[in-house]
Amino acid sequence: MSFSVEQLACHPKFVSSLRFLAEALRDRYDSGPRIARLLASHQRWLLTQTAYALHLEYDPAVPGSGLTVVKLRDVITQYRVASRNTVLSYVEELLTYRFLVPVPGVVKRPRRYGPAEVSHTAMISWYLANLAALDLLDDGNRAATLATHPELIDLAQPRMARRCLETTAWREPPERVGLFLWTEAGGLVMDHLVSRLDMSTEVDGRVNLGRIDTRAIAAQFMMSRTHLQRLLRKAVDGGSLGWYDESKKTHLWMSRDFLDEYCRWQAEKLATVDEAFAWAQSAAACAVSEQ
Repeated sequence: MSFSVEQLACHPKFVSSLRFLAEALRDRYDSGPRIARLLASHQRWLLTQTAYALHLEYDPAVPGSGLTVVKLRDVITQYRVASRNTVLSYVEELLTYRFLVPVPGVVKRPRRYGPAEVSHTAMISWYLANLAALDLLDDGNRAATLATHPELIDLAQPRMARRCLETTAWREPPERVGLFLWTEAGGLVMDHLVSRLDMSTEVDGRVNLGRIDTRAIAAQFMMSRTHLQRLLRKAVDGGSLGWYDESKKTHLWMSRDFLDEYCRWQAEKLATVDEAFAWAQSAAACAVSEQ
């Protein structure tokens, strides 16, 4: 049985699970900043997951299937995630950094692409981290199963990506969550804040995040300090965050209602990750039994 959205959002260990996930994603950023940034904003997350799914869905019997600029553009613009020009720029960036490569031997148009080995490894790493976060809630063995059978990603990822793209509650984050997630490095900032959560410090609906060094955070995530300060100021104005020392702006708290909003949004994705992986295991077992 996989978790439902409601079960995740209300689970007493869910905040701890999200903190673990945030720390895992931050570690991944530290080991490979450029590729980690492909999932650092919500728009890029949707683009990247959809592109990878299209690649895995390639069927030689279906004309135009697989990852092409035209196919990615059509799917993404259908849900108004990004403009055509943004999709084109995104693909060009992936090609420039060799995260995406042309499929060998394919010369007809539209050109079909596939992920480089580093991109494939990064996607498995991302899925493993999410499964491990789910395992913390029920002492499961999802992550160990994927590590042993990495081919399950070929079944699970497209189903997860499609369902996330189709789910309005995930595709369109709540306004205060979207303030972080729709900006270039806002997802990294949000992960950093979540990784600092200590629920034992909650008093009057405020959770202490400790001392915040905006200069160090901006440098780590390759963003301007001015942009980071503007982002934090908007979050403070919206009641999501607040300063214990307003004049110095060094010690930050997160409001419990904003945290609950964020948890509910993350539950949408993690429930889909869980369901897709359970389905992939079942599908793989059926395929084996039919042989």
